[in-house]
Amino acid sequence: MSDEIPDNETGKDDARHAEKMAKKKAARDKIMATKTDGKGLIIVHTGKGKGKSSAAFGMIFRHIAHGKPSAVVQFIKGAMWTGERDLIEKHFSDLCQFHTMGEGFTWETQDRARDVAAASAAWEKAKELIRDERNSMVLLDEINIALRYDYLDINEVVAFLTAEKPAMTHVVLTGRNAREELIGIADLVTEMELVKHPFRSGIKGQPGVEF
Repeated sequence: MSDEIPDNETGKDDARHAEKMAKKKAARDKIMATKTDGKGLIIVHTGKGKGKSSAAFGMIFRHIAHGKPSAVVQFIKGAMWTGERDLIEKHFSDLCQFHTMGEGFTWETQDRARDVAAASAAWEKAKELIRDERNSMVLLDEINIALRYDYLDINEVVAFLTAEKPAMTHVVLTGRNAREELIGIADLVTEMELVKHPFRSGIKGQPGVEF
């Protein structure tokens, strides 16, 4: 007995598939017709999983690829070398400003007053860059950590993003434990879920993976 499917049955399957896809396209087109052309988004990457900053830098590189000016402010990371900063400063400084304003992770400085001062300076720079409508996207890397430890006033940050962010400017905020107030005003929130991490197996952060 042959296992081959008769040509007429194959033809029927193809026809059913085409009909199904046509209906799906019509429904999708109807939905898309109701959407606006564009809006500057408030985007939050949070959660315990790896990839929050990596995903944000992916959007920065997309902006660079489209020739759109952008900017990065790093709130916590200090003098530590990173591949993203090196690449941007060497090759794309005309399209992306890069400001590393932190002094390292909080357990490294062990000086709250110094951390607050560094976070405040970073926030002032962030506001300056966001207000500049030439910047299509501004990444505030690890600002959620500064907000978590109350180095910055969450109400001030929310008020600024709500009232002063230009209409077409995208702002991306990364870091664990995003505050509920920030999530409340965001247009897009992604929580990275930790399933497995090499650090727990004794493997430290590696160039090209973590930094």
